[in-house]
Amino acid sequence: TDTVSVAVASSNDATKQVADSLYEKEDFAEAVAVYEDIIANKGVSADIYYNLANSYYKLDDVARAILNYERALLLDQGDEDIRANLALARGKTIDKVTSASEMFFVTWWKGLVNSFSVDEWAVIGISSFVLMLIGILVYMFMSSLVVRKIGVYGALLLLFVTIVANVAAMYQRYSITHRDTAIVMSPVVSVKSSPSEASTDLFLMHSGSKVTITDKTMKDWVEVKLEEGKIGWVPLESIEII
Repeated sequence: TDTVSVAVASSNDATKQVADSLYEKEDFAEAVAVYEDIIANKGVSADIYYNLANSYYKLDDVARAILNYERALLLDQGDEDIRANLALARGKTIDKVTSASEMFFVTWWKGLVNSFSVDEWAVIGISSFVLMLIGILVYMFMSSLVVRKIGVYGALLLLFVTIVANVAAMYQRYSITHRDTAIVMSPVVSVKSSPSEASTDLFLMHSGSKVTITDKTMKDWVEVKLEEGKIGWVPLESIEII
């Protein structure tokens, strides 16, 4: 089993090297084809999505660049390069978003959660738990009152860090497994008041816009909410889930 795993990993690395080489040669269309093949047949990673997004960006396919930057960010929330390039790509979209205001502590929590990836939060949680146990042992077995106080207060602090790390990791894991956000892929979409072509046009969206899916019970339509709070129905084929 180990031999097979090593062989598969080597194959993936070799294929990625081919795609990276094509990108460096500025053969972006071929690089896209190879990256897409890796994703379809060999699995996903933040790195592959990021490189694919860069290739699409170079081809001036802003919507697909944003889609893949967002997918990369889901897998590595703390990567500043992904965030910077995503912001650059979103700056080239037609629809300029004014996000709905939120409570300061919600913004703070999201910033904290996104400062590390799921794996990094897991490492922080495990490390804090181990150190907390050490603090408890210090409190139980050391004779010095000062040292015992340091042990117990340190253990309480580390318990708090352990809880935060685990909650943050679960929050990120949930966002990865329950994807309810999407990117508009059609050049222009008329957002409807109800799931029907005959219904009233509410407003227009353009490719690259990010939406949250609020209702997907209809077969060919989904209700979406823009980051600024507008709500309406669009054809399912006009968006792609992140």
